[in-house]
Amino acid sequence: MTDRPTNRPDDTTAPDLEALLIALPPEIADRLRALPPERDLIEVIMDLGRPPEARFGGGGEETLLPREVSEEDIQYVVDHIGSFGEDNRAGIERTLHRISAIRNRSGKIVGLTARIGRAVFGTIEIVKDLVESGKSVLIMGRPGIGKTTMLREAARVLADELDKRVVVVDTSNEIAGDGDIPHPGIGRARRMQVRTPQQQHGVMIEAVENHMPQVIVIDEIGTELEASAARTIAERGVQLIGTAHGNNLDNLMLNPTLSDLIGGIQSVTLGDEEARRRRTQKSVLERKAPPTFDVVVEIQSRDRVMVHPDVADTVDSMLRGDPVAPELRWRDEGGVHRSQARPRPGPQSQIPGERFGGLVGQGTASFGGGWRTEPGWRPDARPFEQERGARPGYRPGASGGWRRGPGGSNGGASGGGPFRQGELADRGPLERGTSVSDQRARDARELERQREWRDSATRAITQLRAEESSGPSGLADDEAEDIELNALEQEAQFDDDELTGDRRPTRLPAAGETSLPTLNVLGYGVSHKRLEQAVRELQLPVTLVRDAEEADVVITLRNYFKQKAPALREAEERGLPVFVLKSNTMVQMESALTSVFALEIDPRDAALREVEEAIGLVNEQAKPVELSPQNAYIRRLQHQMAERANLVSHSRGREPYRRVRLYPDEAAPRIRRRSG
Repeated sequence: MTDRPTNRPDDTTAPDLEALLIALPPEIADRLRALPPERDLIEVIMDLGRPPEARFGGGGEETLLPREVSEEDIQYVVDHIGSFGEDNRAGIERTLHRISAIRNRSGKIVGLTARIGRAVFGTIEIVKDLVESGKSVLIMGRPGIGKTTMLREAARVLADELDKRVVVVDTSNEIAGDGDIPHPGIGRARRMQVRTPQQQHGVMIEAVENHMPQVIVIDEIGTELEASAARTIAERGVQLIGTAHGNNLDNLMLNPTLSDLIGGIQSVTLGDEEARRRRTQKSVLERKAPPTFDVVVEIQSRDRVMVHPDVADTVDSMLRGDPVAPELRWRDEGGVHRSQARPRPGPQSQIPGERFGGLVGQGTASFGGGWRTEPGWRPDARPFEQERGARPGYRPGASGGWRRGPGGSNGGASGGGPFRQGELADRGPLERGTSVSDQRARDARELERQREWRDSATRAITQLRAEESSGPSGLADDEAEDIELNALEQEAQFDDDELTGDRRPTRLPAAGETSLPTLNVLGYGVSHKRLEQAVRELQLPVTLVRDAEEADVVITLRNYFKQKAPALREAEERGLPVFVLKSNTMVQMESALTSVFALEIDPRDAALREVEEAIGLVNEQAKPVELSPQNAYIRRLQHQMAERANLVSHSRGREPYRRVRLYPDEAAPRIRRRSG
């Protein structure tokens, strides 16, 4: 291959600043020539009736003249530059400078923005490997950060150093300058001018059809037609190097006009089985097509960029809610450096809103306030389940977690169960990992009532001891006071333990508390929330699974069983028992679970039998006894039985841990009088 001239200037930049200064009024030009070069002049502002200003790349502005800009000053500039196009832009021939006009309602020019154009060589070094790889590259960044400069340098490198056929589609003559002869900053690349911005997409297709390019360079893709034309070009095997409006990839995904550049986003409705397999809601966002651009470069500063080397994988990860880790590149005196950036948080970890929630509706807080999951599934992608190996009657919140069995082993498996222990024990199962960092109003009120009762009980105990030490009393009174003292001490200790999270109440073991095998149950088509509640009500060692391969038993509804869904066919092929429910209610689920374990006693009968044993224990030991948590109906029956036995009963805690506590009849009146 013979060497060809590159038309590259010897200096690192070619600002051609003098050509612009000639077009400005002499007073303003002389003031600009006096500025030191290190100020990095980028714009000159001339607004009618205001002093002219200079803006600099490092930030800041400076007033050039003490007087205001007149109509003669603006007309002087218009006479010394080319004509303005429909986009109100003009240039100086064979330079990269751009002059933009501001017009009033009648079309008269009342303001000018002269932007200094520079062909900065070497800016493409930070992403040169991506440009030379043949992949289509999309450059993004805020205005004035250097997108067009990098685009111009990419065209020169591909044309001169890699000897490729490069065509630049220059809509506003900003890439290759004004005039018929392109600026040497694009090297040997060819330039196609666009008559009006509305025709840019047509010129893009024309460049492919008529001039056989290997690379097409496009600046400012901003309409749906231009995005469609870019996809057509990419599908024909031509490399694209372009820029688009937006600071980063997130902006592009939320822009319905330009989202096609990264494949487009569509809302898809999943079937029940697929939504359950993915552990998502039924309406999800997915990428519609392969992306037009393979690589996205986000310019953060002139010497610092963020690179997404695989746009398809990045977009899919962001739509799924997974964190993404783009490649960070920066340049200094030591050269170009690369590192893996810190993973950006996915949508599910952003609180309180969702990153792309506006496209499918407002999300819920069930998934950390972010990407949503099906109710009943945990945020770590595991279904809500009772601890494997736990026996019926286990309840959280007691000292040491789950109540220990006869062998002394803890009923829960390592790693913790689905219930939070300690001071939050009465709040119920935290099924979706919802953060409960702030004390709610009713929590504060209940804790305050418990503190008041503890203080009242302490005062009563102190008073009783003082009366006991003051003199002897009758035997009957001593026995009554001993009973009352024990009851108050236990009550105060119980409330104090509830406040500190170390709960050790006296309670009876649940009736029928025998060792049962742990079964994996697949609930297909039934409400997972109701099934979990039924498991808690019956206190059975059941683990809810999501695949037929892991299940021991399948529970489904009649209509799903008639349709013979794939999961049910697989369960029947594996010989698993399938329990068919008539309706999606807790009564049906409890009946099915009772049949699974072949329970000989009804849970309600077991609860009432527990009350009978507790009444006998209270009468024998004369101390409070706490029963197992039950639903409201069973608790009402327990209260009625306690009343018939002349005992005082109170309900404590919150659902689903609300339980009945029985008190001896002798101490109850004194307890109520002291606490009042």
